[in-house]
Amino acid sequence: MTTRLSHLFLRTLRDNPVGAEVASHQLLVRAGYIRQAGAGIYSWLPLGLTVLRKIEQIVREEMAAIGAQEVHFPALLPKEPYEATGRWEQYGDGIFRVPDRKAEGIEYTDENGETLTVRLPNHLLAPTHEEVFTLLVKDLYSSYKDLPLNLYQIQTKYRDEARPRAGLLRGREFIMKDAYSFCVTEEDQQAAYNAYRAAYVRIFERLGLPAIPVSAVSGAMGGSASEEFLFPCAIGEDTFVESPGGYRANVEAVTTVPPQPVDYDDAPPAEVHYTPGTDTIATLVDAANANHPREDRPWTAADTLKNVVVAVVTPEGERRIAVIAVPGDRDVDLKRAEATIGVKLGIPGEISVEAAESTDFARHPELVRGYIGPSLSLDAPHLGASEERPSATGIPYLADPRIVPGTRWITGANEPDQHVFGLVAGRDFAWDGTIESVVVRDGDEAPDESGPLSTRRGIEMGHIFMLGQRYADALGLKVLDENGKQVIVTMGSYGFGVTRAMAALVEANHDEKGIIWPAAVAPADVHLVATGKGTEIFETAEKLAGDLEAAGLSVIYDDRPKVSAGVKFGDAELLGVPIILVVGRGLKDGQVEVKDRRSGQAQDVPVGEAVAHLVERSRSVV
Repeated sequence: MTTRLSHLFLRTLRDNPVGAEVASHQLLVRAGYIRQAGAGIYSWLPLGLTVLRKIEQIVREEMAAIGAQEVHFPALLPKEPYEATGRWEQYGDGIFRVPDRKAEGIEYTDENGETLTVRLPNHLLAPTHEEVFTLLVKDLYSSYKDLPLNLYQIQTKYRDEARPRAGLLRGREFIMKDAYSFCVTEEDQQAAYNAYRAAYVRIFERLGLPAIPVSAVSGAMGGSASEEFLFPCAIGEDTFVESPGGYRANVEAVTTVPPQPVDYDDAPPAEVHYTPGTDTIATLVDAANANHPREDRPWTAADTLKNVVVAVVTPEGERRIAVIAVPGDRDVDLKRAEATIGVKLGIPGEISVEAAESTDFARHPELVRGYIGPSLSLDAPHLGASEERPSATGIPYLADPRIVPGTRWITGANEPDQHVFGLVAGRDFAWDGTIESVVVRDGDEAPDESGPLSTRRGIEMGHIFMLGQRYADALGLKVLDENGKQVIVTMGSYGFGVTRAMAALVEANHDEKGIIWPAAVAPADVHLVATGKGTEIFETAEKLAGDLEAAGLSVIYDDRPKVSAGVKFGDAELLGVPIILVVGRGLKDGQVEVKDRRSGQAQDVPVGEAVAHLVERSRSVV
């Protein structure tokens, strides 16, 4: 049925909504696809739902093609499964927890002496559904003969984002496709992973969205063999790298090729020097060159060891201090550190990493700001290349992989106005572990030696990874194998951001006039505009609308009789249907105008040939 603008629930806007900073947010609101209901929460209007359902249909078709079956879970879930996996606490403030009327209550007396009861949350709005997928399979399947199994859903998720922004790209309510594979053998799990990866490639091809698979880390979800699909975009929150030889990875997953250990048998003893007013790397280098020059070359920032104090915030809100040692010409990327430091320190769940604040230093007076160094053991025996030991201060001390035994450094002496020169790693100090945390720079060598890295920004569109046995083990998902022995099921996880895909499509397909939808997801095949005052124009447009629908093309028909041509053309360009058909003043010559929204090129076509022309043209429009 033709969609008539005279009856469509739609109001377009000429100006960008307040607070909308990215193109997708601005245009989807202006074009009447979505409306904001609250911070990070959006209502879907008819045209928005049309596009959203087309994206979902492409996803469903590709999931069906690999044998995945669709289920649907509630968004409101009890806390018990999440307690069993530890995620009820690990999510911290990142989820919405709610009590029902039967929830346990705590009584307290307010300032007026009145006794009140606060009910404790016993449900959550699901941020993701690993637990209930796992329990459903546990409830129904018990034999290896039932596996492998692939299940998926397209469902609304909820995250209590601290700073919802960028419209659909970072909201508190969003729609995801989440899928899970359940396998007994590693071969089956690898086959499932490969099938989903190929399906994702096809989904993005059909959407017309150039998403790139890159190596990634699994983070708090656990698992291995992790890849993200990123859409290269300047507004993206993720940074990824590429090399000429084809290496691609999210910066969080980039690994450093460490230098070889250096022989330090002939290294002179380290010396402590008085270095007043040198609480930055720049002032330290200047002082070193002025007062303690080298014979072979000047000191540089790369000769210094920078010790960065970070606060690791646990899901419960506790701040734990750690020190990260990096070469002085490098800076710590807190997001990279966040990806792995929780595992390094044995903190489960979704942690965050922040720069240490004054209050953190006040709690740790042993950390002398500007002069922090490792716990020194200047007369200690050689520690060896891989030995690790607890920090003497009790504060975890983690080192960049470039800090290998035998490397020599200038670093803080843990005393005001004092630095150590010639401190030898592995002889004079040790570390609790290594961590990838420095900012990845253009020109860094790819870990597979495929050339220098270049960095780009991107929007995460999907994430696939081997989930392993974490959830199956915690929730008791076991089956009998072919020998009658109970084995834990291995799982894979495959997420795809449906609403995020819609926003990314707008980011990739717009101009100064509005949206330019790819044909596969456009709200209609043809936007028919009737401009003029004569009844013949509207009668002709009406007939064309019916003929186009009969030929299999969907139509948005601007049949508004008292709206100017300029407003109609502006709305057509804003809404973004790939083909605009104009019935107007050319009709007196038996012509209508067909305009390509993407190229802007227009041509006159005889009225009698318009339907056939558009059917043929629609086959080639992307």
